[in-house]
Amino acid sequence: MTKFTNHDAYIAAAPESFQPLLVQLRAQLAKVLPDAEEFIMYDMPGFGFGKTIIAGYAAFSKQCGLYVSKGAIAALADDIAAAGLKATKTGVTFSTKKPIPDELVEKLALASRKEAGL
Repeated sequence: MTKFTNHDAYIAAAPESFQPLLVQLRAQLAKVLPDAEEFIMYDMPGFGFGKTIIAGYAAFSKQCGLYVSKGAIAALADDIAAAGLKATKTGVTFSTKKPIPDELVEKLALASRKEAGL
């Protein structure tokens, strides 16, 4: 398994069709969380403070995921469903056919940060 040292390396190794989605997601998270650190934790790029992850993302063979707190997912379940996306307890999956809207990324990241008390 490849160990990534930064977001650029992770995105470059992702399936080519997902790279633009990941670039956009990274930019949106950086905009919404301007004072957060970029890091790789659990082999996944993320944004957070110290050892607290606010939002992370990943690419798989058929989809991508945005990972935030359980509370953020629960609080925004209706928004996630309205966007036509599926969620787990801590993540929202999306693809090139159903990308995650920037507005939803912002809401999820801010809700996750609020839940973390940061």
